Amino acid sequence: MAALTDLTLAALSQAMAKGEASAVEVADAHLKKLDEHRALNAFITETPDRARAMAKASDARRAKGEAGLLEGVPLAIKDLFCTEGVQTTAASNILKGFVPQYESTVTANLWKAGAVMVGKTNLDEFAMGSSNMTSHFGGVENPWKRRGDNRKLVPGGSSGGSAAAVAAFMVPGSTGTDTGGSIRQPAAFCGIVGLKPTYGRCSRWGVVAFSSSLDQPGPFARTVEDSAILLRAMSGHDPKDSTSAPLPVPDFAAAARNPDIRGLRVGIPKEYRVDGTSPEIVTLWERGIEMLKAAGAAIVDVSLPHTKYALPAYYIVAPAECSSNLARYDGVRYGLRVPGKDLTDMYENTRAAGFGKEVRRRVMIGTYVLSAGYYDAYYKKAQQIRALIARDFRQAFEKCDVLLTPTAPTAAFAAGEKMDDPVTMYLNDMFTIPASMAGLPGISVPAGLDKDGLPLGLQLIGRAFDEETMLKAAAALEKAAGFEGRAAGY
Repeated sequence: MAALTDLTLAALSQAMAKGEASAVEVADAHLKKLDEHRALNAFITETPDRARAMAKASDARRAKGEAGLLEGVPLAIKDLFCTEGVQTTAASNILKGFVPQYESTVTANLWKAGAVMVGKTNLDEFAMGSSNMTSHFGGVENPWKRRGDNRKLVPGGSSGGSAAAVAAFMVPGSTGTDTGGSIRQPAAFCGIVGLKPTYGRCSRWGVVAFSSSLDQPGPFARTVEDSAILLRAMSGHDPKDSTSAPLPVPDFAAAARNPDIRGLRVGIPKEYRVDGTSPEIVTLWERGIEMLKAAGAAIVDVSLPHTKYALPAYYIVAPAECSSNLARYDGVRYGLRVPGKDLTDMYENTRAAGFGKEVRRRVMIGTYVLSAGYYDAYYKKAQQIRALIARDFRQAFEKCDVLLTPTAPTAAFAAGEKMDDPVTMYLNDMFTIPASMAGLPGISVPAGLDKDGLPLGLQLIGRAFDEETMLKAAAALEKAAGFEGRAAGY
């Protein structure tokens, strides 16, 4: 048998079911990997004692014949999910030391399925960023490097720590959140699978909010099947979340194990051919089209005419909602408090010291677009654009079953690059944001390497609550691409 840390989530579950390894042995093997690769700074808080205790309890359940879907599987949790008794910071100074007294619904579902938590992963502060360089706890390093170039690369953001942990084989799976691409873009940069479910598929209760109408939890894994298994465990209606969809949870893994896409219609949106995209990404996209065609899919050209407005509309809607959500961090109830001469002074001192530059920038933009005289001109217009984007997708899906696009315009870039130009940074999400604005599911599948040996991803977008068709197409793409890349030294 291969090393425990090399096994996929599905293979690991099988090995434990057959008695080839115990949950405690599996936890210890992955905790050792955490020790070896701590320099990546993928974790904010490690929980080795809790992991071993959870693994021991898992072995006891298995011995009694009570194994869950994820029994004994070690997972990393993005430090945006509240975890009872374990520090939850959102990678911000303002929440440093905050220990929730409750568990998020998604993590509660994972523990119910028998999963084991090894730690809380690093992210861009309050999930705002595309590089994982805005964390108060320092940037995360991508396990991958360019050939012949030792410069540190970013893992993408905001869920960069979760992506790096999976790519470095510290865990077989992890959780992330995706607001405008924060699962799919890091997955592409790190050569793994990242899945953003339909908005409402996974509960947002207990997840620190950035943009409430866009945020959606989802999984990272090294295979499409593994991501489908995780999605099943994470999903389900939650009465505590008013945006949670009251729908049954399908067996997503069954769809992923059936990559027969003969007759499936794959849409290619012409508007995704945009300036600034790496020629290698365009070539990979063309290759992806040919792969799906060879697998029996019918390729259909479609149009999403309002795509060009998605990015500017997103950067009005998301900051507006973040400005509202982050108003609660004032130094009064929890988190950081910096004293002042009066209440207003304390508010100002606390928020100035507690929030980093990118968070302050977005709060200011959001406050501006929501202010009297500008609400109609900006926020209301952006929401109208959003409705048109959603309509574009509905019309496209009358002609096709899934859409195939690039995930990101480039491969991973070096730490420090683009950081002084926020607008260039925002362009990293130009292929992922439209699906987010429409609330649709999307998945990034690693499909090749660029000339520097860095992973590149392709994105599939599905109809609302039709993750099964999307997963089937993703599994077919994964099989055809045959990506087996692995970062050197990991």
